[in-house]
Amino acid sequence: MAPMRYVSTRDTQGLPGKQFCDILLEGLAADGGLYLPETYPTVSPETLDQWRTLLTDEGYAALAFEVIRLFVDDIPDDDLRGIITRAYSPAKFSDPAVVPVTQLSDGLWLAHLSNGPSAAFKDMAMQLLGELFAYELGRRGETITIVGATSGDTGSSAEYALRGKPGVRVFMLSPKGRMTAFQQAQMFSIDDPAIVNVAVDGVFDDCQDLVKELNNDPEFKAAHKLGAVNSINWARLMAQVVYYFAAWLQVSDGEPISFAVPSGNFGNVAAGHIARQMGLPIHRLIVATNENNVLEEFFRTGHYRVRGAAETLATSSPSMDISKASNFERFIYDLVGRDAARVRELFVEGLRDGEFSLADTPEFVGQLERFGFVSGTSTHADRLHQIRRVYEADGYTLDPHTADGVEVALGLAGGAAPGAVGIEDDRPEVVSGPIVVLETALPIKFADTIVEAIGMVPPRPARFEGIEDLPRHVVEIPNDADALRQLIEQRA
Repeated sequence: MAPMRYVSTRDTQGLPGKQFCDILLEGLAADGGLYLPETYPTVSPETLDQWRTLLTDEGYAALAFEVIRLFVDDIPDDDLRGIITRAYSPAKFSDPAVVPVTQLSDGLWLAHLSNGPSAAFKDMAMQLLGELFAYELGRRGETITIVGATSGDTGSSAEYALRGKPGVRVFMLSPKGRMTAFQQAQMFSIDDPAIVNVAVDGVFDDCQDLVKELNNDPEFKAAHKLGAVNSINWARLMAQVVYYFAAWLQVSDGEPISFAVPSGNFGNVAAGHIARQMGLPIHRLIVATNENNVLEEFFRTGHYRVRGAAETLATSSPSMDISKASNFERFIYDLVGRDAARVRELFVEGLRDGEFSLADTPEFVGQLERFGFVSGTSTHADRLHQIRRVYEADGYTLDPHTADGVEVALGLAGGAAPGAVGIEDDRPEVVSGPIVVLETALPIKFADTIVEAIGMVPPRPARFEGIEDLPRHVVEIPNDADALRQLIEQRA
């Protein structure tokens, strides 16, 4: 097997690919691009059959090792197995299956990704990332300063995974006043001098831009040894690829299935794209957005238009209130035939004006057949309806983001998934076969919306009792990179 090496989406110099552990600590490439494997590993139907037995007999961590080792060849197998076993240990996840699946009466399947410490799907990657950082920093005798951005769930998931890890300091940026009270409390209640919560006067895209600006400052990045936990870090996507395989192995007997993915920063569904490129039989990757429908607009029209802060709406699915999707660049790199010069032209020159278009190009016109993406959008009224409908039909409470996924999935399946009970609609069918909706969080994180939908507060895990009443540890700054630099210099 050829060595696994990684290249930047913007590398026009043809530089040699880097090893996994180097890009793990580097995060964003020096040219501003994102790292991807030079080539994706492929998985045969025979391997999938073997992995089905492995998942049943040995569990999620054993499957994760087999998938991840395809991307990592600079960590010895025994060490990598230990890292993955610690990341997905039963002590960290409330369900022994880690990612169980269940079927609703409307025919849709749910893949439950929120059984981890912070009750959000981000734990699936962050727990692994924390163990990888601890291992590699220890091996090198180095430290790292993590600068991250969150729209709601990444922050608490990263902080829960990284607190107490030697050699790691965290500065986590969030948009001031844009998260739910529960999401804020999860982060701001952490009392640890190595974790600094930063509330930015802006929206999530502003936070994300600040992170990228500091990472694009080579002197500052080197001086403070900056690293990334946002999904600009390849290791995040690599970890998320695993649960597509896990869900497919539990739902499919070999036939293609589709995945509906609530989408904001495009990382979650980008992992599905990678799984599909590896040979996992996926029919459609359904990009489900809320009212901030930049991604839906692209897959419908071929036009990518970033919205400014004034146009980025505050919605009841706040973790998707994003209009500049970082991981979208990874998909465009594949879409345009891995032409780094074209990617640089689109994402550097094109986005100076806030938009670019691939409409009517052969790449975009043929993308459905090649890559399987379809899209749809959901509104506040839609998510309330789906939360209420599923609760009444199945006694299960969806979080608002997962409700967006259900709404879009049903719409693209002509209003009803295969096997649906009592669901009739005359919308045209775009997706056929089983559909798995990726659940993103426990509903307690969005209690106000759940109360509005079904009139009751969702159950709260005991570990979160009273967190809103704990002292808050947060620093407020303007939307200014120099203010962030100054804070890091003061606290590092």
